[in-house]
Amino acid sequence: MVRPCRHRLGERLTAQWTAHLCGLCLALRGDHGQLARLVTNYDGLLISVLTEAQSGPDVAGRRTAGPCPLRGLRTASVAHGEGARLAAAVSLVLASAKVRDHVADGDGLLARRPVALAARRVAASWDRAGARTGTDIGFDTAVLLDAVDRQTGIEALAGPGTPLLTVTEPTETATAAAFAHTAVLAGRPHNAEPLAEAGALFGRLAHLLDAVEDREADAASGAWNPLTATGTSLQEARRLADDAVHGIRLALKEVEFTDGRLAHRLLVHELPNSVHRAFGTVSCAHGSGPYAPPGGPGGPGAPLPPGPPRRDRRGLMAGCAVWLGLACTCQLCCGTYEDPWTREPKQGSCSNCDCSGCGDCCECCNCCSCCGEDGGCDCGCDC
Repeated sequence: MVRPCRHRLGERLTAQWTAHLCGLCLALRGDHGQLARLVTNYDGLLISVLTEAQSGPDVAGRRTAGPCPLRGLRTASVAHGEGARLAAAVSLVLASAKVRDHVADGDGLLARRPVALAARRVAASWDRAGARTGTDIGFDTAVLLDAVDRQTGIEALAGPGTPLLTVTEPTETATAAAFAHTAVLAGRPHNAEPLAEAGALFGRLAHLLDAVEDREADAASGAWNPLTATGTSLQEARRLADDAVHGIRLALKEVEFTDGRLAHRLLVHELPNSVHRAFGTVSCAHGSGPYAPPGGPGGPGAPLPPGPPRRDRRGLMAGCAVWLGLACTCQLCCGTYEDPWTREPKQGSCSNCDCSGCGDCCECCNCCSCCGEDGGCDCGCDC
């Protein structure tokens, strides 16, 4: 849901964002093996971001990671510690729920019994893996599993006239618990209540936007959709989404952060763009997302003028190895990456950078003075 553009984040916040994304991916691999890296997702890393925002990078932990194909085989400083592990546990459990949901709907290859059986086994292993990591850091993933189980029953009973928030409640409860536990990990228990409120609203928003984006496809395939099932109009869904965004902003005012700039940027400034994107009311003015290599004209990762070849082209075998890494981690279709051979910046077919320009850093404050030189939000604004 939160897919920030590097033009709005700026160089510094983009580096922090990438550190948390890589940290989540490596935490999944370190605790649960290579296959678990498939559940790496942008929303899950918010757990790691919130933990570090409350405790600071020195306390939360950073380490230098080895070369990775997604970083052009470069090393990088990545988030490391309990925040990344909590993000991994939550991502595993929720991904397993998503897999079971697709199996129940008979989506694509999952309509075939052997594939569905294998998918259920993978989902069950992710549940157990998430529970193990949760136990290690004092987080009971049972609240997530209970929410998943209740969701199925609620959807079965929902019909025209059922309040839409009845359907979104399990997601709200699960996300609230995850957000609140970041306060425990950071040693700031007084932050738990406002973070739980922000988490509940974030879960509500995620459920709403997913329903809006899938509405037409679900109608065509006959799949269950909360808006269609409850008879909720798009206008009402938009009102609930805007209310959730506003509520998150208010809840975060009550949270004590050590350095909350990235969390503020993602949860206050980027969420409205997610709403606009879901309802089709914004378009992109840039061609890159957070993974776009930095650099202006002539700088690293910058597009070359027509004609001249790059001097740092990879060889055939090295390029094939990088391509394999990109394909196995879905970056070829869902990310922004360097061409495996030419190193030219490219964007995956499913990527959708949603920025409408560089001058909207503090649109909710109606000011520009809080934007740092690199485009990052340094605001002390009370938005």
